[in-house]
Amino acid sequence: MTEKERIEQEVSEGVCELVHVHDEIVEQVEKVMPEEQELLDLSEFFRIFGDSTRIKILYVLSQSEMCVCDIASLLMMGQSAISHQLRILKQMRLVKYRREGKTVFYSLSDGHIQTILAQGMEHIKE
Repeated sequence: MTEKERIEQEVSEGVCELVHVHDEIVEQVEKVMPEEQELLDLSEFFRIFGDSTRIKILYVLSQSEMCVCDIASLLMMGQSAISHQLRILKQMRLVKYRREGKTVFYSLSDGHIQTILAQGMEHIKE
């Protein structure tokens, strides 16, 4: 079998041979489908995880609360680059901060973010 034939077979295996809509299943799923805006918001949420610098920042914050200087030092990046990414993460409510004197400490907003990171790591290690 040639490479082209193999690819054509793979494609055809993923397609129904008989076009038939399973109305009951479609209706059942349609009832629980989120609104379009919710799906757009979810897409935007996951888009944030598509940047390796933001993932690194989220990962270090999953280990400990840190200030911009700490994160910049750990990731060997400039403070302005870290601040820029933290601003994005704050806007998406993935991180929160607290001020202690002149220092601002960042942490993950809640346990959901740590769970998402842990599940993602588990998935890629399988």
